[in-house]
Amino acid sequence: MKDVMIRILATQTGDDPREQTELAEFSTEGQMQCHNGFGTLTYRESELTGMEGTVTTIAFNPEGAVLTREGNLTGRMDFSPGERNTFLYETPYGSATVGLETKRYVSTLTEQGGTLEIEYVIDFDHAFVALNRMRIQVTEKKEY
Repeated sequence: MKDVMIRILATQTGDDPREQTELAEFSTEGQMQCHNGFGTLTYRESELTGMEGTVTTIAFNPEGAVLTREGNLTGRMDFSPGERNTFLYETPYGSATVGLETKRYVSTLTEQGGTLEIEYVIDFDHAFVALNRMRIQVTEKKEY
């Protein structure tokens, strides 16, 4: 495992494509393990994301990724291009099963870092909810 800096930008577009909402933009420390484009990226969520006490792990490869959360919040999101998957969405008021279809997936992650870009549609009972875009940039953590 290598210590890395992770910068995440997440946006969401609802019914009106002209109105894009920035969900989150933050940087955090984490760990990455990567070999030939296959690996894991792990970081602790913070109060900023509203998921304090949760560890997020992204298992990635050149073809897709799986994001899992463990701790105060749990969940699993499968980003497989061209496939529709479901995941359990937890709220303080209860849980719901939500659909996720990955429209675009690009990984340039190597042992030195890189970028993971994912574009996916969220639906509820096959009714469109939002188009989400997530860009995760990973750089080696420099010791000063």
